[in-house]
Amino acid sequence: MVEQLVEQLVEPMAEYQGAVRFALAVRFTPYDTSDRKGSGDPMSQDSQAAFRADQSELRAPFIYKDDDAIDKPFQLDQMRRLFGYMTLFPKLAWLSLTATVGGIAVALIAPYALGEAINVAINAHHTRTLLEYASFLAILYVLNFFASRMRIRYTNWLGQSVIQRLREQLFGHVQALSFDFFDKRPAGSVLVRIMNDVNALQDLFTNGVINSITNLFTLVGIVVIMLSLNWRLALITMVIVPIMLFLSTKLREMMRRSWQVVRVRLSRINAHLNESIQGVRVTEAYVRQAENQEFFQGMNADYLDKFRQAVGLNAVFGPVVDFTGAIGSALLFWFGVHMLGAAGGLSVGVLVAFANYTGNFWTPISQLGQVYNQLLVAMASSERIFEYLDTVPSVASGAGAPVLPRIEGHVRFDHVEFAYDNKKKALDGVSFDVPAGQTVALVGHTGAGKSTVINLLARFYEPTGGVVTIDGHDICQTDLHSLRSQVGVVLQDTFIFSGTIMDNIRYGRPDASDEDVMAAARSVYAEEFIEQLEQGYATEVRERGSRLSMGQRQLISFARAILADPRILILDEATASIDTHTEHLIQQGLLVLLQGRTSFVVAHRLSTIREADQILVFADGRIVERGTHGLLMGTKGYYQHLVEAQYRFMA
Repeated sequence: MVEQLVEQLVEPMAEYQGAVRFALAVRFTPYDTSDRKGSGDPMSQDSQAAFRADQSELRAPFIYKDDDAIDKPFQLDQMRRLFGYMTLFPKLAWLSLTATVGGIAVALIAPYALGEAINVAINAHHTRTLLEYASFLAILYVLNFFASRMRIRYTNWLGQSVIQRLREQLFGHVQALSFDFFDKRPAGSVLVRIMNDVNALQDLFTNGVINSITNLFTLVGIVVIMLSLNWRLALITMVIVPIMLFLSTKLREMMRRSWQVVRVRLSRINAHLNESIQGVRVTEAYVRQAENQEFFQGMNADYLDKFRQAVGLNAVFGPVVDFTGAIGSALLFWFGVHMLGAAGGLSVGVLVAFANYTGNFWTPISQLGQVYNQLLVAMASSERIFEYLDTVPSVASGAGAPVLPRIEGHVRFDHVEFAYDNKKKALDGVSFDVPAGQTVALVGHTGAGKSTVINLLARFYEPTGGVVTIDGHDICQTDLHSLRSQVGVVLQDTFIFSGTIMDNIRYGRPDASDEDVMAAARSVYAEEFIEQLEQGYATEVRERGSRLSMGQRQLISFARAILADPRILILDEATASIDTHTEHLIQQGLLVLLQGRTSFVVAHRLSTIREADQILVFADGRIVERGTHGLLMGTKGYYQHLVEAQYRFMA
């Protein structure tokens, strides 16, 4: 019944009929399960087949995991939490509220004064009294002008302050989240939460909140005044309100779900944009621009379709309010005219005041409908924002965790196990003991568990079994910052930040002097190429070091790690992209730099691991061999096979 009524109301709006039918399907039948979370409504087999057919072309050649649309009803507690950010700025909130109350007072007094002017001055032909009322009304409108100006200024300041604080909090929290959080989410999706979803709250905070307060108080004031003037006529005027509330209640859930779908589609677009920009060189190298553009157009068209559907539902709300308001006004004049005169006890002035109050009565309701639309958009975005803010880092310092003292570097793995996403074990009962100051090489095929060892050592993840200790301290029970500040990591995929070479080397130790930075660069033989650049250490390297070769970027990452002076140094395939000549120079520097520092080296090159104090050979998450290079070459085992295979490849 409700579905049919809604479609009949918007039948003249042909462009929105598809949106309405879509939303009704969303409201009364299950929709795309990839956009819902925690729903127990299965899609029909036909719907599933249609959905797969609709998505098959869109999914190739890229696949992005959509953010789950959080399928929850309207939550007042969540709105309280969102609006609680306004209490962080009490001065702006009180100034906005004061200006708002002033505007409300004017809006309530003016129609009553106009009615009195008609009854007292115009009917009695008192010109002087009429001029007094006119002057009074003029003063009211001047006060309303200044009150409105103050309200607009302070509400915008308040709204922007809230948005700034919320974005800073979200960014700070995201930076504190663990690696497993980012493993499951594309970077573009995270950017949407921090930028687009926060921006979606802007209209609500700058206009919606204060406007809703204004409209609510205005409505209450109008109802009280109308009932005091003539309670019979007031009830007749408002008899249509329950019908409007019934229709709007049915619409709001449909609208909320539609905006959830829009936010999910936007996340998908941003994920693809982020990946496309980062991989633009590969795209051009394989001449895939046309296919990439076609895929993006499909995603963009899908987003546009979902956005139109959501906007179409929004467009239904206004006409519903206007239509019911028109009925209420018609009832007012129909019964009001019959009540004029002594018999009905209604004066012309009161009828005119009622007409003004009736117009002012439906206007706030219509505006509240618009605010409610903003609230639905904000609800969809705030659900996604609070999902991130409520995400607890899987790796964090526990309450009262002791600070790790300056470490010597004695590392011990005791029957350590680990599995990504609780699937196949990446490490299975791994145990080894590394005295302080030793260099350990981790060797094995790709996926054998080498990088997992260093991820656990740096506490990027926590083991699912066993214990990792440094100098006898269980690293999972110590302060995280005190651990990582003493561990230096150089990854194969070196990340260079926008800025100068000097800034990038100094990243791990911001208080280092220029001389210290240059000494670190000199020690890893990076100074030679740096001084050949047009501005030396002051050269801007741009995003991700696009002006540098891969080998040069890795040399900078070496200097960055050395400058931080870590007690434990981790090199994860750090020499994989350095030419043989550069690697030879680095080996000389590392022989000095690794003295007195525990080092873990993950590498395939024989020259990188030959001089290690220990070599741990991994296969399928287990240590299958261990020893020095000479010892392992004499066993004719797994390690010797790897070395001989490398020689054959290089021959």
